[in-house]
Amino acid sequence: MSYQSTYEQWKNEEALDRELKTELESLLKNETELEDAFSHPLEFGTAGMRGILGPGINRMNIYTVRQATEGLARFMESQTEENKSRGVAIAYDSRHKSPEFALEAARTLARHGIPAYVFESLRPTPELSFAVRHLNTFTGIMITASHNPANYNGYKIYGESGGQMPPKDADALTEYVRSVENPLQIEVLSEEEAKEKGLLKIIGKEVDDAYLQEVDTVTIDRELVSGEGKDLKLVFTPLHGAGKMLGEKALEQAGFKGFSLVPEQSVADPDFTTVKSPNPEEHSAFEYAISLGEKEGADLLVATDPDADRLGVAVKLPDETYKVLSGNQIGALMLDYILKARKEAGTLPDNAVALKSIVSSELSTAIAEKYQTKMVNVLTGFKFIAEKIQQYQEDGTQTFMFGFEESYGYLVKPFVRDKDAIQALVLIAEVATYYKQKDENLYDALQKIFAEYGCYQEKTISITMSGLEGSAKIASLMRQLREESPESFGGIKVVSTEDYKTQKKVHADGSVTSLNTPASDVLKYFLEDESWIAARPSGTEPKIKFYIGVKAGSEEAAEEKIKAFSAAISEVTNVTPAKSLLKNKL
Repeated sequence: MSYQSTYEQWKNEEALDRELKTELESLLKNETELEDAFSHPLEFGTAGMRGILGPGINRMNIYTVRQATEGLARFMESQTEENKSRGVAIAYDSRHKSPEFALEAARTLARHGIPAYVFESLRPTPELSFAVRHLNTFTGIMITASHNPANYNGYKIYGESGGQMPPKDADALTEYVRSVENPLQIEVLSEEEAKEKGLLKIIGKEVDDAYLQEVDTVTIDRELVSGEGKDLKLVFTPLHGAGKMLGEKALEQAGFKGFSLVPEQSVADPDFTTVKSPNPEEHSAFEYAISLGEKEGADLLVATDPDADRLGVAVKLPDETYKVLSGNQIGALMLDYILKARKEAGTLPDNAVALKSIVSSELSTAIAEKYQTKMVNVLTGFKFIAEKIQQYQEDGTQTFMFGFEESYGYLVKPFVRDKDAIQALVLIAEVATYYKQKDENLYDALQKIFAEYGCYQEKTISITMSGLEGSAKIASLMRQLREESPESFGGIKVVSTEDYKTQKKVHADGSVTSLNTPASDVLKYFLEDESWIAARPSGTEPKIKFYIGVKAGSEEAAEEKIKAFSAAISEVTNVTPAKSLLKNKL
């Protein structure tokens, strides 16, 4: 069916949502947007779906939400009756249409006799992960687009372990979703009928209290926090999202009394009015926190993204200005403190393990080695960290200490199986308190780490290539990198290349070894100076990402390496399909 025919089908649907019908008319003025909205379905993958709000099969709206949920219901009906009866936990963040999408999901499930446990108001993604485990539901749905712009929303599926679905179940679910041909014809129960039949259950405080009780176990040195913690000056901004209530309660519960909320950003606002991007990775997201921090002389500034699974940190420099740390630096500070504090307390197990993604800093690997802790690398995506946690829980071979990704995601305790900014908020406040009682701050702590292990620096280059043409360009670029594998970057020789798609590691001498991770479209180059570069198409956005990791004797030397490698990558990304990558010119 052509996109024009699909458009006409929606236009002629008498029961079409009135707001969407109005938006349909405006699409006629822009043929490019019309084609994009109706030419192909919104992609549903292992992490669910995410897209621009609006009418069309390639947009987030009540009908595409019903379609995804209809697929989930059919998947659950293929399971045992007991699994189906366990139901689905549903949470949502502060975005446009999030409450409506949560209700539409519940109404769709109710039509199949599947109970839904829906939070009474917005909640963080990590609490949804917790709720799946706490309520023993078979799956969970989180309505969120994480840190994307305000015109986006999304739909994430969680398995019974509390992590995003493992590949086998996710693939089966995806097939069920794709088998739903017409999202406009999906039947749902009314909200009233669903409640009357006990298929729509509202949850809130009981789950909050249970979650916070577990968060209380994140604190390692209670004496330190109860004593010195009350004097820590911390500024916290939830960036208009779901982190405020539980973040505030978690800090108070731990014993931190001297924190302030950024008032303008403590109000749930789907337009994220005070920020260009509600992403704690962006330095501009800290503008209001820095202003308040300067007024109050804050030791630490902390920001959570709209669904409170990511956390960013800014620390005070010697000149009294604030510097936003990278996700890798925050991860290193947290891991170093956890292992140090556990060792000093005599609670660091012999089989301790930390987990990180393959594109995260090797600084944390060096830290783990010092404390005889195993570091395991997994593919990008926190579900792979969750899978390892589940494996260790079942076989008892390792004891989980910490997991993180460079993209500002951290997990301290495995009662949640996704990145958890509320846990990270409590822990980073404890780390800051530890150094404050030594008359130091997190900047000082990081300099000590660099002095001991070497100066590690990382950079992510994210290149947007939108639309069908962009997807083709990304695929072409990855294909060229495989066909004409670079022999060097910035004049530094490549000593080995890992291709996670073919599951092979090719060494400079031509020898080949096998990788033991699931297949993924990622290339990683290891250079002779201990630097590394990785290329990876994003799984949730129309982007290709290049990751750079270097080690040097000083920050200046590290920055020079980053600059040289960035220039080499820029040359690669500017090539046309007909132009050679020129192996030796990189």
